[in-house]
Amino acid sequence: MIAALARLRRRWVSSLRLRLMLGSTVIAVLFMLALLPALRGAFLIALEKSVEKRLAADTGALISAARTDDGKLRMPSKLPDEEFNLPDAQLLGFIYDREGQLVWQSPSTRDISVSYMPRYDGRGDVLLRTVDRQGREFYIYDVEIKLLRGQDAAFSIVTMQPASETQALYADFMKQLYLWLGCALLLLLGLLWFGLTWGFRSLRGLRQELDDVESGARERLSEEHPLELLRLTGSLNRLLDSERQQRERYRHSLDDLAHSLKTPLSVLQGATEVIAAKPENREQAYILQTQIERMSQQIGYQLQRASLRKSGLVRHRVSLAKVLDNLCDALDKVYRDKQVTVQRRFDAWLEIPMERAALLELLGNLLENAYRLCLGQVRISAAIADGACHICVEDDGPGVPVDQRERILRRGERLDAQHPGQGIGTAVVKDIIESYGGELFLEDSELGGAAFRVRI
Repeated sequence: MIAALARLRRRWVSSLRLRLMLGSTVIAVLFMLALLPALRGAFLIALEKSVEKRLAADTGALISAARTDDGKLRMPSKLPDEEFNLPDAQLLGFIYDREGQLVWQSPSTRDISVSYMPRYDGRGDVLLRTVDRQGREFYIYDVEIKLLRGQDAAFSIVTMQPASETQALYADFMKQLYLWLGCALLLLLGLLWFGLTWGFRSLRGLRQELDDVESGARERLSEEHPLELLRLTGSLNRLLDSERQQRERYRHSLDDLAHSLKTPLSVLQGATEVIAAKPENREQAYILQTQIERMSQQIGYQLQRASLRKSGLVRHRVSLAKVLDNLCDALDKVYRDKQVTVQRRFDAWLEIPMERAALLELLGNLLENAYRLCLGQVRISAAIADGACHICVEDDGPGVPVDQRERILRRGERLDAQHPGQGIGTAVVKDIIESYGGELFLEDSELGGAAFRVRI
C-alpha cells in the first residue's frame, strides 16, 4: 500500500499535465470561493430591494386610505389590502405621530409586539430590521409623510413583514448556489482536463517520434509541431545529425587506422618468417612473432573498445535468438570435434537493448570462452526483469576459482595457458557492458563450470 502511494506520488510529481491540472484545480477552487460571497451579497441586496419595493407598495396603500380631521388621523375599518385586515397575516401596518406615539395599527398586528420607536426627523423613507420580544426578525419600512401638508398632520407610516419568508428563500438560494457552483467547478475541471489533453497531443506526438528515433524507425524529428516546440526539435535534429556524422567519422577513422596498421604488421610478419628460416634465429623470431601477435590483438581490442559504445539518443534493440543463431553456427564449426550442446532459456521474441555489433562482440567472447572450456554443454539464459536485461552464459567446464575471478576480468589476464590469446576477450566484454551502464558478474554454474552474468 505504501509503495503504491509512493509510486502515485512520484507520478503526480513527474507528470507535467497532472501538475498543470492540480494548479488549475487550485485556482478554480479559489475563484469559486471568492465568487461565493460576491454572489451571496448580490442576492441579499436584490432580496432587500424586492422587500423594500413590496413594503413601499403596501405603505402606499395605507397612505391612500388615511384621512385627517383637525390634525387627527382617520383610518377606515376595512383597508383595501386584505392582508392588513387578517389577524394571522404576515403584513403588518403601524402609524406613528411626529412624537413617536402609536396612533394606529392594523388588525394583522394582533399578538405582535415590536419594540420600534420611530421619530419624525425628516429622513424620508428607510428600510430597517428589528426583532420582537419572541425573537422573531422583521423587515421595517418607515415613511415620513405630511398628510394634507399640515404641520399638525405629520406621521410615520410603518409597514412590516417577517424575515422568515426571506430567510427560507435565502436558504433555498444558497443550496442552489452551492449545487450550481459545484457543477460549474466540475464542468470547468472537465474542460480544463480536455484542454490540457488536447494541448498535450503535440507532446505525445513528439514523444512518439523520439521513440521511433530511439528504436531506429526514423532518423530525424519532423517539423510538424507547434511553434513553441520547433526550437527544441531543431536542436534535437542537430544533435542527431552531429551524433550520426561523428559515428561515421569514427568508423572511417578506425577503418583507416586498421588499414594503415595492417600493412606494416604484415611486412613484419613476413620478415619474421624469413628470420625464422635460419635455425640460429628461431628464438628471436619466436619472440618477435609473439610481440607482433600481441600488437595485432591489442590494436584490435582498442579498435573494438572505441567503436562498440552506446549511442547517445538512438536506442537499439536486437533479437537475441538471431544473434545466437549466427554465433552458434560459427562456433559449432570451429569446435565440431566437441559436439557442444547449447541450451537456450529465454523467450523467442526477447530483444536486447544494444547495438547489434556490440551484442555480437559481447556474446561472441563469452560463448567462445564457454565453447573452448566446456566439456560438452553450454547454457544461455536471458530475461527482462526489474527494468533491466539479464543474460547468463554458463558451461560445464572446470570453472574459475573464487580468488581468481577478479583477476581474469582485468585486461591481459588469463588462467588458460594452453590456448593462444592475450586475455583481452573478457576485458572487451566488460568495457562494452560498462559503456551501457551495466555490470558483469562471475559465479559458479549449476552445470559445474563458470557462469558469466550480465545485467544491462
